[in-house]
Amino acid sequence: MIENALLGRVIDQVIERADRSEDELLSDLRGLFPGVHFSVCNDDDMPARLSPAAGNEFCRLYYVESGGHCLQLTGDADAASGLVVALIDRDES
Repeated sequence: MIENALLGRVIDQVIERADRSEDELLSDLRGLFPGVHFSVCNDDDMPARLSPAAGNEFCRLYYVESGGHCLQLTGDADAASGLVVALIDRDES
């Protein structure tokens, strides 16, 4: 389960680390929020049909579920075990 309060804290950390590479951001998030699975990608890589759980002009957050053999995107916060941080291209914002 991913609680709503976590979404805001993650977005705050993404904003603070806007100058970092995706790999550095991913490492930082995993260190700051142990037990939460994180992935970082470009927002263009996310399916248009899936609504983000939260977002701002820097990124959108999507829930990830790991209940089966593979990770999958979900819209269900109760089933989520992690987040995809989809970075918005600054030229598009």
